[in-house]
Amino acid sequence: MKDSSPSAIYLKDYTVPDFLIDKTELTFELEEANVLVTSRLHMRRNALSSDKVASLVLDGGDEMKLIGVAIDNVSLSADEYQITNQSLEIFSAPNEFVLTCETLVEPQNNTRLEGLYRSSSMFCTQCEAEGFRHITYYLDRPDVMSVFTTTIIGDEEKYPVMLSNGNEVERGKTEDGKTVVTWHDPFKKPAYLFALVAGNLAVQDDVFKTKSGRVVTLRIFTEHHNLEKVDYAMGALKRSMKWDEDVYGREYDLDIFMVVAVDDFNMGAMENKGLNIFNSSCLLASPETTTDDAYLRIEAIVAHEYFHNWSGNRVTCRDWFQLSLKEGFTVFRDQTFSSDMHSETVKRVEDVSFLRTAQFAEDAGPMAHPVRPESFIEISNFYTLTVYEKGSEIVRMIYTLLGEQAFRKGSDLYFDRHDGQAVTCDDFVAAMEDASGVDLSQFKRWYSQAGTPELLFESKYSVTDKTLKLVVKQTTPPTPGQESKLPLHIPIKLGLISKDGNELESTYSGETAQEHVLHLKSEEATFEFSGVDSEPVPSILRGFSAPVKYEYAYSTEELLLLMSSDSDGFNRWNAAQQLAVRELKSLIHQIKNGEPLADQSDLVKGFKSLLLNEELDPAMVALILELPSQAYLSELEKEIDPHAIHSALTHLTKVIANALKEEFSATYMNNVESTVYEPNAIQIAKRALKNIALHYWVESDDVTALESLNEQFSNSDNMTDQYAALSIAVEAGVEKADVMLATFYDQWLHESLVVNKWLTLSASQENVDGLKRVEELMSHPAFDIKNPNKVRAVLGGMGRSVQVFHKEDGSGYRYLADQIIYLNKRNPQLASRICTPLTRWKKYKSSLGDLMKLELERIQKEDLSKDVYEVITKSLNG
Repeated sequence: MKDSSPSAIYLKDYTVPDFLIDKTELTFELEEANVLVTSRLHMRRNALSSDKVASLVLDGGDEMKLIGVAIDNVSLSADEYQITNQSLEIFSAPNEFVLTCETLVEPQNNTRLEGLYRSSSMFCTQCEAEGFRHITYYLDRPDVMSVFTTTIIGDEEKYPVMLSNGNEVERGKTEDGKTVVTWHDPFKKPAYLFALVAGNLAVQDDVFKTKSGRVVTLRIFTEHHNLEKVDYAMGALKRSMKWDEDVYGREYDLDIFMVVAVDDFNMGAMENKGLNIFNSSCLLASPETTTDDAYLRIEAIVAHEYFHNWSGNRVTCRDWFQLSLKEGFTVFRDQTFSSDMHSETVKRVEDVSFLRTAQFAEDAGPMAHPVRPESFIEISNFYTLTVYEKGSEIVRMIYTLLGEQAFRKGSDLYFDRHDGQAVTCDDFVAAMEDASGVDLSQFKRWYSQAGTPELLFESKYSVTDKTLKLVVKQTTPPTPGQESKLPLHIPIKLGLISKDGNELESTYSGETAQEHVLHLKSEEATFEFSGVDSEPVPSILRGFSAPVKYEYAYSTEELLLLMSSDSDGFNRWNAAQQLAVRELKSLIHQIKNGEPLADQSDLVKGFKSLLLNEELDPAMVALILELPSQAYLSELEKEIDPHAIHSALTHLTKVIANALKEEFSATYMNNVESTVYEPNAIQIAKRALKNIALHYWVESDDVTALESLNEQFSNSDNMTDQYAALSIAVEAGVEKADVMLATFYDQWLHESLVVNKWLTLSASQENVDGLKRVEELMSHPAFDIKNPNKVRAVLGGMGRSVQVFHKEDGSGYRYLADQIIYLNKRNPQLASRICTPLTRWKKYKSSLGDLMKLELERIQKEDLSKDVYEVITKSLNG
């Protein structure tokens, strides 16, 4: 690195800004080779700052060229300021003034995809977290909020669409015939919410009428050939707007809401005020090119970015340590929205499955950090699952502790109290406390303690007294920088099931009900339930009421009972997962010790009853039938042996497939859909069940399954079924998988987002020549190293292949390290994110972990960006 030991920034060192910016006036003069940016900042010293004579230090980047700087229209001489590669310091500034800066930037050379850059022929921006400083010199921090007015000047033939935040207030022509468009956002915002887009784009228009009767114009922009793929996103936007009014009482505040699809984008989407910019993969949809999962993802992301208008924009975070203030709250909001639009249980299972697989792994690794981190070197590295997903779980726990009505009062108070402010996680919790009267002081430890808590449950039933005593112990393992942990306030939602499968009433803390919420606050506590008529099976942590790991000594029979009878859908799924984990752990042990593998499974009985019960929700059945993933099993192992895990999963799949091949065949046939494709809940559920049945059926020894697989692949009228057939063929290693992949590519080679699916599947094939295949993909005409989606597609696919990524000679690790080193200089954000598979090296068996470590050490010797330096250093030292 330029600085071999970049310094960390600490939450404890936060101070208010020395200056504030009341108004920001920006002018962009667009040219093909460069863009001239003129900023006029109406500034004043901050009365809350303790340094009354501080010099003015503005954030900047070394990609910009400063053309001129002036205070109150008087140009500054060279001895009145100093430029470094990261700042502009003006030695003497008055108490109130207008600062004018002219900078020259070259968007077409910006491979970082931060600040102002080109995606194809389009100008676009990405300013979160610290991208605005690559456009012009500014106080680029979230607690400096300003009213923005933006003027864009450009050739209308090349850039007929020129957009920025707020409402369009003026349009005209320059003397040389260029178009001038001015946008004004009346609401104060930090620079990270600034956006600009200019290009030759098509648009779909619509309107939304708010509850107060205002008519809001809705516009979604994309490249012309993709315009027909924005219908679903437009519908999702309107559903989101209505839901936010109904559930949170929040109306949209501008006259227009705009969304733009961009091909080259580091993130999924960005909530810039009134002008959301989306990765095309998160916005464009059609039945022919988009799977059911992608439809649901698009709806959720559209909702997430729209909900940010209040939980993130109107009320934003004071500093980047408080990132979960906006992200955790907004993830909770989009998850709840998706639950209301579709199936609450299915959505909860999907969210928890992702949390337990990926976020729990993060909590147990070298990058573990609290939801509100104490320090960082590069903020981009903290857009993590901990901040987002675990942050959402914290908000969900508050909802559980307060109840629906009190939580709504708390959110109303939060928005009303802090509208137009940059605040902290403590401010959010304080609003919830003040509105409900519930003491959350101990609960706030969730924000400051890293790691996943572990609960141990024991129960004792008294036939004589008809009481159940439940003893619960909590511990949280050490994490980097936090060796010892204090007890957390953990809500435990609990039900009791009789041995014949009925819900039991019980009395706890004076309340008689079938379900209770227990408040665990100490290291150990005993909860007593009276009026329990028979010895129960406890249904623990219903709805996954807290992001914890837990143990309870369920018997196989008890898990089968919960799987078939629990009224809580999440715990039915979880019981099946626990049964599967037990069997898979046993198989892994047998594989490691060279023992014969068990050819029977207790899951067969439970799965058979599910397949034969036509009353059950097909989507729920499909989820229960899905075995734990390779990633989740890796998280549960003390020492990861990826080859043993993969072999165990393959074996158990075949045992179940052969035992139930008739049932899977019948389930497949019964769920074949003959109606026109729609991404609605009923059809999505049937397709999910049909395709997992096909997966098992193909894994059996029934040759007719391959005929159905080929027919589905060749004749499907929607991407969900065609891609499912192709994925099953690749995963099962069927003879014609390569032919099907080639056919798929030829069919969709002009659809970039579909080609990304092909890249992923091609890279994920399990075969000894897989690395050669990956190398070929990286030089394929369909691949572009500048496009983050394509990089993630290939390298993510490679990471899913045990034989390719985890080759015993370390060549898979070496190849990934080569890509990290290359991307480090081109796109540091992307490079740091693809480091993740190597960061858990300590948990792998030594023959693999040592090879991972060697690659991390090789990367460390390079001239690293802050992004990659932080990840590599923590991985080696954590």
